[in-house]
Amino acid sequence: MGLQSPENYINRELSWLEFNHRVLLQALAGDNPVFERMKFLSIVISNLDEFFMIRVAGLRHLVNTGCEKRDPAGMTPKEQLSAISKRAHELMDTEYAVYRSVLAELELRGISVITASELNEEQLAFCGDYFDQTLYPLITPIAVQQGTPFPLIPGRSLNLGVLCSAREGKQNLFIISIPSGVDRLLPLPCKSGNVFIPVEEVVRLRLSTLFPNASVLSSGFFRITRNGDLSLDDDAVDLLGAVKKSLRQRQKGEVVRLEISADAPDKLINRLRKHMSIQNKDIYRITGPINLNFLTKQLYDISGNEDACYKPFEQNLPQELCVDESIFDTISRGDILLYHPFDSFDPVVRLLSESADDPDVMSIKITLYRVSHNSPIVEALERAAKNGKQVFVLIEARARFDEQNNIEFGEELSKSGATVIYGLPKLKTHSKIALVLRRERGLVKKYLHLGTGNYNDVTARIYTDYSLLTANQQLGSDAVEFFHSVTGGLPQPQLSGLVMAPYELRTRFVNEMKLERRIAKQGGKGFIFAKMNSLTDPDIIKELYKTSQAGVKIQLIVRGICCLRPGIPGVSDNIEVRSIVGRFLEHSRVYCFGEGIRRRIYLSSADWMTRNLDKRVELLFPIFDTDCIYRIQSDLELYWNDTAKGRTLSPDGSYHSCDDSGVYINAQEELIPYKS
Repeated sequence: MGLQSPENYINRELSWLEFNHRVLLQALAGDNPVFERMKFLSIVISNLDEFFMIRVAGLRHLVNTGCEKRDPAGMTPKEQLSAISKRAHELMDTEYAVYRSVLAELELRGISVITASELNEEQLAFCGDYFDQTLYPLITPIAVQQGTPFPLIPGRSLNLGVLCSAREGKQNLFIISIPSGVDRLLPLPCKSGNVFIPVEEVVRLRLSTLFPNASVLSSGFFRITRNGDLSLDDDAVDLLGAVKKSLRQRQKGEVVRLEISADAPDKLINRLRKHMSIQNKDIYRITGPINLNFLTKQLYDISGNEDACYKPFEQNLPQELCVDESIFDTISRGDILLYHPFDSFDPVVRLLSESADDPDVMSIKITLYRVSHNSPIVEALERAAKNGKQVFVLIEARARFDEQNNIEFGEELSKSGATVIYGLPKLKTHSKIALVLRRERGLVKKYLHLGTGNYNDVTARIYTDYSLLTANQQLGSDAVEFFHSVTGGLPQPQLSGLVMAPYELRTRFVNEMKLERRIAKQGGKGFIFAKMNSLTDPDIIKELYKTSQAGVKIQLIVRGICCLRPGIPGVSDNIEVRSIVGRFLEHSRVYCFGEGIRRRIYLSSADWMTRNLDKRVELLFPIFDTDCIYRIQSDLELYWNDTAKGRTLSPDGSYHSCDDSGVYINAQEELIPYKS
């Protein structure tokens, strides 16, 4: 059996669904406070939405075009869709079982989410008043009539389908969009505690008001998921215009999933299915409120439940950054490694903020992929441009689901005087790099930030990512060449420290593996330890298999998708794979090769995915400072020994707990700088 045999690979989509199952397990985990369990449920919903919008939609397109090409695991697009449907239905059924368990625990705290049948007389009257005064003016029932187009229903919006009787004996279909401008949960009067009802239940209570001259026969809540993948012409001359056009097309994307309340009648489901051109396997009957995101939007902040949330902490600020001096002086004394969210993101903001006001700073160059609303990074860049500094920003207009935000930020930056480009033809720019050029003693000195995560101060509190602040002039010179490349049409730059995709990154990884194989064959101890979000590239997996066969020990922490099968006799005996899903989203990419004095440690914006290695502009950067190296090694060892949130991947693609030692180790909790 060759290394590329389908038996050696796990299907990407099914692996992703197993990752979402691991997230769902955190909504059941007894060591997570109940309000945090609600958050995990909400994350599952959002993850599945994106999965259907992008991955399922892409597979449906392949099926519709007659594609029967098999993936590395040997599955055709049609076979993948069938397997996805089976697992996704199981997952969503489990999701609502978990929801009911969370509700039961909330009720112990005096928090209830009830249905219309549970209302008392006072609450019923209250709902009627709320409907008349607030909801009624916002509602517009739309009749679905023969000879007229089916109304355009926005993806992921909540709707109520209603069947009414007609004089001719026919059943007329009406669509009511549940108002999105009001809170999803309506607080009800009660003697004690907190009682809520979903607002859509209030709408259904008053259908007779909306249809006074007809008899309402049946109704059901529903929500659709549309194809959300942007179709862009790689050769488009006007990239920004092409993105804007595709954003408009997304609103009309093909329906790929219909979620509908379990009590909806078959007649209503069949009418909707016919209009939306979907199959029965694309219909998901929901035994509870559709879309559980309201759990975190309203219930999370109910006062008096602090013990139902994670213990708060104050982010650490490294000692060297606590002195009263310019950040440029601090960085000049030595590299500074930050590990967010345990370390504050403020030093990264401070570097750019000081640069904006420092009279000796001449230029700032940066790549932006995802930024927060009211971003302090964008504000600093705008201020720098207004202060007359040269500011260059490559902001990726195709960052999925952040396209509109990025376009708006880019337009703001342009108005301030910054030079903005919205990406490169055919390639997304996913690298995380900021270069500050400062006049010192008649020379231009280079200061650099490199990271594994985005320039986003909000996600830096919930994603684990490394940041490196350095005045290493070798890396700084590489950064100059990098920016010359992206502004000049992407000619291959000559780099000595940084490694750039799509040019040298794949080759560097392969060469590092080959070196470890050679060491092992010569009687030494080859070793690889890598941590990433996803591992899907077939060629990288094949190289890992070769490296395992050579006797090299390989330890991988892969948070999400992993298409590699560990523990296959004669193929991957020396490979172990673990996944950690916990309080924070594991987002850092770390690649370690060799042990002892041979150890080379790199951080990167790239996962071991084909898109990162071949279809994106990415950066890998080496860690030179011995203290930084020691810290990364220590972090990785702690993660590997995690028994609380760690899961081990078996050869069959299933995951099981790492807790076989009886010792409780929660890596993320141990890294949090709680004050004693």
